[in-house]
Amino acid sequence: MGIVRVYCEDVMSEVLRVGVAGLGTVGAETVRLLRLRREDLARRAGRPIELVAVSARDRSKDRGVDLAGVAWEDDAVALARRDDVDLVCELIGGSEGPARTLVETALSAGKSVVTANKALLAHHGTALAKTAEAGGVTLAYEAAVAGGIPIIRALRQGLVANSIGRVYGILNGTCNYILSAMRDTGRAFDDVLAEAQELGYAEADPSFDVDGIDAAHKLSLLAALVFGREVDFDGVHIEGIRPISPLDIAYAEEFGFRIKLLGIAEEAPEGVRQRVHPCMVRKDAPIAQVEGVFNAVVAEGDAVGTTLFLGRGAGAGPTASAVIGDIVDVAAGRRAPVFGIAAAELRAARPAPMEALEGRYYVRLMVIDRPGVLADVTAILRDEHVSMESMLQQGRDPMEKVPVALTTHEVDEASMRRALDKIARLDAVLEPPAMIRIVEL
Repeated sequence: MGIVRVYCEDVMSEVLRVGVAGLGTVGAETVRLLRLRREDLARRAGRPIELVAVSARDRSKDRGVDLAGVAWEDDAVALARRDDVDLVCELIGGSEGPARTLVETALSAGKSVVTANKALLAHHGTALAKTAEAGGVTLAYEAAVAGGIPIIRALRQGLVANSIGRVYGILNGTCNYILSAMRDTGRAFDDVLAEAQELGYAEADPSFDVDGIDAAHKLSLLAALVFGREVDFDGVHIEGIRPISPLDIAYAEEFGFRIKLLGIAEEAPEGVRQRVHPCMVRKDAPIAQVEGVFNAVVAEGDAVGTTLFLGRGAGAGPTASAVIGDIVDVAAGRRAPVFGIAAAELRAARPAPMEALEGRYYVRLMVIDRPGVLADVTAILRDEHVSMESMLQQGRDPMEKVPVALTTHEVDEASMRRALDKIARLDAVLEPPAMIRIVEL
């Protein structure tokens, strides 16, 4: 559905009064840019935009921004109840607690909301969209997916003429940095993670990032927007990058691949398959060239073909840039349904099972190097109708474990998993088999 533009001289001449809840790095940068770019934003929006109130837990903290003349609310929810606030900018974070209450209160009070909170929308996006649309206000979330990359606008507006069969991408910069550094240096996951934490790329508790949850939050929003279905975070298959070893990265290079944590949403006969997991992609695939903390999103449309959007997916500047873009849209009267079509028209979520996925696989085994081991492995693969494409074995030491890596031809996931379960029970297999899906992009 295209953009609905409403231009009313009386409304457009009024000041849009903004309240910002949450003054962390993104909130502080949003405040700074709102003030620094005030005149330019007013020209872009066709009306002034004024910061009138903020809320955060600690008034005494120096955040490096000028809050002179701005009201302070200790209670974030009180921000949504202020008569002098037209738009609430929620930058608190979290799927429950103050963030959820603030957004629900603001929307119910007839105030538009701009948020960067992917967790909140992944868990409650459908219900919040219905509340916003019933009240005739905007719920905008460009900053919730891929930071400064304007992918929500692109999918909802620029690519509206397309039927999109698949959307995928690198949706977490922390994981991409870790995998890039592991490949460049040969170091192990834990070592590179510690470095990422020192550099500020990873949190003290990195679980949301490295276990794939952050990427899954974002993917569920992209899938809802692209496929016109209710947000279905629970339907996302999630695997993280902790099991990836330097051996896997080295073997990937030998086979002609690179390893990336991808979020992939695609239509399947059974419904929509949403999955976040490490993937092996060809070295010459455009997304394989995306390194470090960068994000990338690819949409495959029937009219436009393949489009790639690349940029910084996190950080104060990119995220605040997306937040302010949404604020200006609200000020200018540019509105669209939250997930592309009216929330009441979103189809029920229908997740396609991973067991039905068909594709190629990389498998690494750690085995005792003795006669008959590979014969046992290949017999199991044969019995489960898994056809092996290639195999690599480096080194021989009958007293120690040796790695064996192989790739398969296309097979369904259920057969692949049955084969791996049987292989894992062989006496000569010393560790659970490592499996990475090979994705053709």
